[in-house]
Amino acid sequence: MMRKLTAAKSTIDRVKKQRGFVLYKGPSMLDQSPIIVIATMSTSNIKTGDMVQTWILKEDINPVEASKIGADSSICGNCVHRHNTGGACYVNIGQAPNQVWKSYKRGLYPVFNKDKHYSYFIGRKIRLGAYGDPAAVPFEIMESIANLCLGHTGYTHQIKHKGFDNRYLNLCMVSADTPRQAIKYQAMGAKTFRVALPDDRLFDNEIECLADSKGLQCIDCGLCDGKKQNIAIAVHGSRSNRFKSNLIAVGG
Repeated sequence: MMRKLTAAKSTIDRVKKQRGFVLYKGPSMLDQSPIIVIATMSTSNIKTGDMVQTWILKEDINPVEASKIGADSSICGNCVHRHNTGGACYVNIGQAPNQVWKSYKRGLYPVFNKDKHYSYFIGRKIRLGAYGDPAAVPFEIMESIANLCLGHTGYTHQIKHKGFDNRYLNLCMVSADTPRQAIKYQAMGAKTFRVALPDDRLFDNEIECLADSKGLQCIDCGLCDGKKQNIAIAVHGSRSNRFKSNLIAVGG
C-alpha cells in the first residue's frame, strides 16, 4: 500500500555564509592596548592564493589614523618599516586593513566559536598577519587557529621586543632586514625571512622566495611556517625605494 507524500515540507536551516570572524579581542602582547584579530575567508591576493587572511588591528582606532599617529606600535611593535617612521612596509593600509576594520565596527564579523565555525577553516591554509604582527596576539590564539587549518604562513618582526613570546619561533618566520640580522636570528633558533636588496647574494642555507623564483603561490608552497627553511626575497612593493638596509642597525 502506497503512503501519501508529506504536504508540508520541513524547513532546512540555512546558515548565513560568514565573510569573517573575530578571533581575538583584548590587550596587545606588545603594549597592552586594545586590539582585535579578524580572519577573512576570501582574498584577491594573487601571491598568497586563496588562503584565509588574518588582520591584526587596533580595536579603537582606524588603522589609517593609527599609522599616522604612531599608535600602530600596538600591532606592529618596533618594526622599522612602519609608515610613520618613513619605512618601506608594502601594505596599503587605506585599502584592505581599513575596510576590515570598518566592517568590524559595523558588526559584520561574529565572534569565532570553534564548535560552530570550525568548518570554515578545516582543509584551508591560513596567513597569520596579512596586516599586523602575530606576536601582538596571545600565542595560544594564533597556534590554535593555525592547528585547525591545513597549513599556515606567518612572519614576525618582534624577536627583539621585550614582549616577544619565544614560542612564536616555531610558528612564524622571523623577519630579517640585513644578512647579519639573519645570521643572528638563526643562531637564536629562528627560520628567517630576509628582505634583500636586488644585488644581495643568498646564503648557503637560504633559498629565494619561490613566488619570485618559480611563480609559486604561498598556498602551494608552505615553506614559511617557521620550521622548514630560511627564505630571502628581493625588496618589493610601492614603497620599496624606502628600504635602505645600510641604514638598519645590522647587529640588531
